[in-house]
Amino acid sequence: MGSTEAMARHLFPHDLIRAQQQWHDTYRALAEPRPRRTTELRRRLLLLSVRIHWHPYWTTPEGRTPVARVELRQRAAESRTRGAA
Repeated sequence: MGSTEAMARHLFPHDLIRAQQQWHDTYRALAEPRPRRTTELRRRLLLLSVRIHWHPYWTTPEGRTPVARVELRQRAAESRTRGAA
């Protein structure tokens, strides 16, 4: 099964995808050399981590698999890459 087929299996809620995209953006901002607003960025990363971890989607049958969490991260990263291109 190709990656496109695997990704088609999960229909993530928009707010969950957006939170994961924001998490990636915040993580990248913290990874910059000598980032500004470090405390604010760390707090935001923590808030987004909690929002993602406790999202109701994970209690659904589709969301109960570890593959779903991996797919969410991959999909969020790919949408950011496509948006930057």
